[in-house]
Amino acid sequence: MPKVTEAIPDPVLNVKSALTAAGVEDTVRIFTDKVPTAAAAASVLGCEVAAITNSLIFDLDGKPLLILASGAARVDTALVAKLLGTGKIRRAKPDFVLKHTGQEVGGVAPVGHPSHIRTILDVSLKQHPVLWAGAGDHNSMFSITYDQLQRITNAEALQVR
Repeated sequence: MPKVTEAIPDPVLNVKSALTAAGVEDTVRIFTDKVPTAAAAASVLGCEVAAITNSLIFDLDGKPLLILASGAARVDTALVAKLLGTGKIRRAKPDFVLKHTGQEVGGVAPVGHPSHIRTILDVSLKQHPVLWAGAGDHNSMFSITYDQLQRITNAEALQVR
């Protein structure tokens, strides 16, 4: 009997397409076990938690703000708001995240969204030669360099903690 293979979920296909369209290698890896946290991902990948890039969606006056932050620290939203010269930045609710990214909380990727989202990139990530980011669901990650990530997301480099 032929082996049944699972189809790749649409959000992961969107990430894979976004990576290749941006001219970077499709390095998406799909794992059997879920990797919904930076600690879980680092454990599976054998890297430092600080090299995991969390894709965090915030609500800034009703519009999404994507902050790509090191998995080793919490984002200081008051600091980010001050540096951006904006109003209060609030953690987005799961339905807001899904609406704007097409991806569920815990699996949000830096790319592959229905439309471009304003993006901030944590400058502390620059110290890692290889970063790992979520690839659209709870079982997928991809590797990328800091410079590539900044380029493909059109991110503004900023101190976030």
